[in-house]
Amino acid sequence: MLELGLQVRFCHPLVRSAIYRAADSAQRRDVHRALAECTDAVKDPDRRAWHMAQAVNAPDEGVAAELERSAERARRRGGSAAATAFLTRAAELTPSPGRRASRALAAAATAYEAGAPDTAHALLTSAEVGPLDDLQHARLQRLNAQLAFAGRRGTDAPALLLDAAARLAPLDGELARETYLEAFAAALFAGRFQGTRGMRAVAEAARHAPAASQSPRPIDLLLDGLVERFSQGHAAALPTMRLALAGFERVAERGGDAATAWLWLAWFVAGDSWESHWWFGLAEAATRLSRDAGALTFLPVCLEGTAAAHVHAGEFQTAAAYIDESDSISRATGNAPLRYTSLVLAAWRGDESVATPLIESRVADAFAAGEGRVIGLAGYTKAVLYNGLGRYQAALEAARAGSEHDDLELSGFTLVELVEAAARAGAHDEAREAFQRLEGRTQPAATEWGLGVEARSRALVSTGAAAETLYLEAIERLARSGIAIHHARAHLVYGEWLRRENRRVDAREHLRTAHEMLADFGAEAFAERARRELVATGETVRARSVAGRDTLTSQELQIARLAADRHSNPEIAAQLYLSPRTVEYHLHKVFSKLGIASRKDLETALKSAR
Repeated sequence: MLELGLQVRFCHPLVRSAIYRAADSAQRRDVHRALAECTDAVKDPDRRAWHMAQAVNAPDEGVAAELERSAERARRRGGSAAATAFLTRAAELTPSPGRRASRALAAAATAYEAGAPDTAHALLTSAEVGPLDDLQHARLQRLNAQLAFAGRRGTDAPALLLDAAARLAPLDGELARETYLEAFAAALFAGRFQGTRGMRAVAEAARHAPAASQSPRPIDLLLDGLVERFSQGHAAALPTMRLALAGFERVAERGGDAATAWLWLAWFVAGDSWESHWWFGLAEAATRLSRDAGALTFLPVCLEGTAAAHVHAGEFQTAAAYIDESDSISRATGNAPLRYTSLVLAAWRGDESVATPLIESRVADAFAAGEGRVIGLAGYTKAVLYNGLGRYQAALEAARAGSEHDDLELSGFTLVELVEAAARAGAHDEAREAFQRLEGRTQPAATEWGLGVEARSRALVSTGAAAETLYLEAIERLARSGIAIHHARAHLVYGEWLRRENRRVDAREHLRTAHEMLADFGAEAFAERARRELVATGETVRARSVAGRDTLTSQELQIARLAADRHSNPEIAAQLYLSPRTVEYHLHKVFSKLGIASRKDLETALKSAR
């Protein structure tokens, strides 16, 4: 049962638990006290503080203070959840009502970050007993608003956050600015359901925020950029936005900064600015740093962004794994599920029988929750789906609806679909008008991504030699941008144009490239569109099966990816909430499916499987 040596070992972990639970509370306190006394206060202060906290049965300020000091070290070592445990126990053991309320408020903040809304609400209830000063009351109001946003993402959250920001403004300028930024984030999700209380209203309110310091943080630059974006337009905002994105890139490189919690919003701004370098880089950094910090409130949003980046890179299976992880964390924490990128992926895959019910179900949920961004997303994803299927009138109607509201990032993406749908449906005036709206966004950005989709869109409303020059420019720019799905589509529309110009031999080259790329990605509708065009040129082409691409399940792919990054089975199990034995079982299946014998071959095999 028991082995005594350098460590005490039990024959099974459950034996340890059984012995602990079988003891009465007095025996457990005696043991914890003995362990605290024999733990080195210099080498292991946090373990000593925790045992001391379990040894007392009445408030004790000395022990509470030790726990509070341990909380920040616990955060660095074990993330927000570990810090919450220390701060919660510190609050419980604090004899002074005022100090107890202050510690409960701090614990509620870390519980919110850790994705534990029930714990956060309970701690806020304790903090409300007070007494609290004006700043603490404002922070409590902000936390309640944050929890409302995380739990519902509906139309009430922006107003709640704006009220909290206004209350904080005379008390803590930096915290007020962060709260205005949170109001922007909430308005982003509430979207068109806010009516006149949307992003423009937040921008107007945030103009009265306390001024940033002489050395503005990336958070400050992001706030200022969003104010300019929704009050003065894209071109006016771009210089500030780029300063903000460069600042967040530096934050991502060094980590350990409060600004890491805002990388996910900076990612949206990068997409709105057509900055593919930052769009890909910030998505990966946001996921990595949120995972390392155990910030389960922010991690699902970051995972959705990373999944979207992989979709645009043509890595659909990897995107699916990130989507599954995001959904599982949202379910575990009880926060509102996101389910944004799952619609994008379904649309690009092009299976109408899967995509349409998924989109309609998500729209129904959005109306119930007041999540207006989903309506814009539905317009965009339906436009992608129907453009792929060659049903251009349906794509035109969807893109019209999707582009009615200025959703950050999303409305620009939808305009690209609107131009193609209108041009193909014969609505040439509408196509030109949509192109002018798109050009107003892409010209100021002047990036390879933006100018690439602009050139392709301009080509669709042009004729003759001018159109050909634009198609070739689009192919070159989009190849350099890394936005693989639009690069493939540039080959597709150029090949279609060449065929209609009766240049069949030239058309085959680009249609063949488009077909191969799109089939490899798993963009089945667009790949079929390319195949039909190839057949029309006189080339015999078989429809390619994509079944082999889905050899690994989403969970198997997650495990394989982590194993390829040299994580051990216990580390993988901890990240994915599995047992090490389950991880081992799945890895054996991965090795078998990929035809490899060990972990050292995983990286190469996964690249080939893409």
